[in-house]
Amino acid sequence: MATKFLKSVRVLDITNVLAGPYCCYQLALMGAEVIKVERPGSGDLARVLGADPERNAAGMGISFLAQNAGKKSITLDMKHPRGKELLKRLVRNADVLVENFRPGVMTRLGLDYTVLRQENPNLIYCAISGFGQTGPRNGDPAYDQIIQGFAGVMSITGSPETKPYRVGYPIADTSGGMAAAMSIAAALNAEPRGAFLDVSMTDAVLSAMGWVVSNYLIGGVKPAAHGNENTTSAPSGTFATADQPINIAANRDEQWVSLATHIGRTDLLDHPNYVTREMRKMHRHALRHEIETVLITRPAQNWVTELNAIGVPSGPVLSVPQVLEDAQIAERDLIATLSKEGEDIKVATGPAFIDGDKPMPAQYPPDLGEHNQEVWGALGLSPEDIAALQEEGIL
Repeated sequence: MATKFLKSVRVLDITNVLAGPYCCYQLALMGAEVIKVERPGSGDLARVLGADPERNAAGMGISFLAQNAGKKSITLDMKHPRGKELLKRLVRNADVLVENFRPGVMTRLGLDYTVLRQENPNLIYCAISGFGQTGPRNGDPAYDQIIQGFAGVMSITGSPETKPYRVGYPIADTSGGMAAAMSIAAALNAEPRGAFLDVSMTDAVLSAMGWVVSNYLIGGVKPAAHGNENTTSAPSGTFATADQPINIAANRDEQWVSLATHIGRTDLLDHPNYVTREMRKMHRHALRHEIETVLITRPAQNWVTELNAIGVPSGPVLSVPQVLEDAQIAERDLIATLSKEGEDIKVATGPAFIDGDKPMPAQYPPDLGEHNQEVWGALGLSPEDIAALQEEGIL
């Protein structure tokens, strides 16, 4: 079992759907005790989201299962005066609180950082939002695709003919969630502890766009959609073969020479349109066509194996089922199998090994309020108190 770096850390997860739950899932994988605080009766909206209607109806939607393993679940109505007091009691014994409400919601509830730090000066309060806590758009509603559109991601995704396209998974949510987890881990290292972390999904996405942003800020080049072409080099992109596409990244001159030689097209090396890196970039589409006339004569895996062997980076373009069945993924222990009451589910773990071991979620994703007796009981509430609060709808 991998070292649990955060085994002494208690996290209050009052988030919903993805960015916040994903953040807290990463903390749980690293050993933190994550207590998910959910609305009585309904819980996290992700409980009814996913591709399996039966699971949605049972409040254990696949979208919830994917990001909440290893957590505890309690219920609490934070709008009720008694609920507010109970949250404050939880905060006194917590290290971290994570929320992803729209800016201003926690202030209106009387539960923002200025209030909660009075209960616990060492509290690390992390607020994840679409645009951040400041700025003219800070109050705008924000979902992943809205952020992808606003942050310019969609303008550079797809080909010139098909743009704008959204990235095929919620990259803004997961980028924001990972940025939040990293910021929390850093804040936990401070002495003394105590901080307000304002994490913007938009900022996280723009930061991760790296060269795309810098090419405009420094080089004055307006980013555009280029399909599967790597604009920094050629030949570098996606190529057809006899059975399925492959990616080739012949980014260095020596790689280009090796590629042309291996496919028997040394004539291209002296062609005036391809003699320099910049000329190859300028004529990249014609060059791709010339290369594909050879690649389409044989299967993808043959080319991938041979090109990698001669130092020309190459890889297959796989579907999600194909990559999940690949031996590489099995070797990396990326997928964990969790069991509860005779049912198994598979969920993705985190991206890092620790001293050769992969951190795994401690238990199956929790039912709504599954840990009410444990957590509230530890705060001094009797079973009768808990039952009465549940009857009132506060728990």
